[in-house]
Amino acid sequence: MERKKIYNPDSTESASERRIFGGNPTGLFELNNIKYQWAYNLWDLMLNNTWFPKEVDMTTDVRDYKQLTDAEKRAYDKALSQLIFMDSLQTNNLIDNVNPYITSPEINLILVRQAFEEALHSQSYAVMVDSISQNSDEIYDMWRQDPMLKNKNDNIAKVYENIAGNPTEQDIVKAMFANQILEGIYFYSGFTFFYTLARSGKMLGSAQMIRFIQRDEVTHLLIFQNMINATRKERPELFTPQLIEEVYQMFDKAVELEIAWGQHITEGQILGLTNGIIEDYIKYLADKRLTAVGLEKRYNREHPIKWVDNFSSFNDQKTNFFEGTVTNYSKGSLNFDDF
Repeated sequence: MERKKIYNPDSTESASERRIFGGNPTGLFELNNIKYQWAYNLWDLMLNNTWFPKEVDMTTDVRDYKQLTDAEKRAYDKALSQLIFMDSLQTNNLIDNVNPYITSPEINLILVRQAFEEALHSQSYAVMVDSISQNSDEIYDMWRQDPMLKNKNDNIAKVYENIAGNPTEQDIVKAMFANQILEGIYFYSGFTFFYTLARSGKMLGSAQMIRFIQRDEVTHLLIFQNMINATRKERPELFTPQLIEEVYQMFDKAVELEIAWGQHITEGQILGLTNGIIEDYIKYLADKRLTAVGLEKRYNREHPIKWVDNFSSFNDQKTNFFEGTVTNYSKGSLNFDDF
């Protein structure tokens, strides 16, 4: 696989001939004639969802953090540190490793937008850190002190290393699955802790910030699920039994890592997040991601904390779910009918 040319005047590729990767684009963004309508629909949605971290009021979190139990403080710091790593990784990964091999301009467009949003999330975490910490280095350097966090970070980053050099077409497909896992399991799991605190009336600003971030991550998840499904339709020969088995192994490893991490940060001391609930939720998420791309369920678990869906959603809510007043933040909503 070669990286696409940013300017390719010799190309005669029409819109109908475009491919997600392995195409021959001119380098121009001809958006009046597109092939992947779902990508352009997502572009519009992502623009409508534009928000900025400083819009979120973190005033009460300064007080709330001081009143958290020691276990809650440790879990908050570790969950935040993990999210910081994942958005940092994803910002670079999308620009350096993924987008250079994607040859559909409408998909290039949404990947650039996604990278912007991942960078915006990094700013969001900086706002959260500044609100609760006297020493921001403690959270940013936590991976140096926590071996389990370092191990998880290493495992996540390792998956992307295969496309950093000279990837094959199947490496690109596996990278799509890796992104689906990151966006749809690791991030979703990480967000749940903040909603659990908010459910008990604590750290409401943090949870509202996470709510905005998760709304972005929903669209990011849709990007890669649609890329996988479109590729499978166009290039079925790439989805060999061996590749599918490798994908299942990727999911198994992700589930193993995330269950261990969730149980590590909560230490059985966070009300509403028992070890069993954490395991069931991670396995439920994994099955949901697998079936979204036409694969078989692996774990057969029911959703153990359905209240999380209401806490994280902007849809069908006319009031701010924390304050009971008309929200100023719902600038866009999700319509899955177009995807």
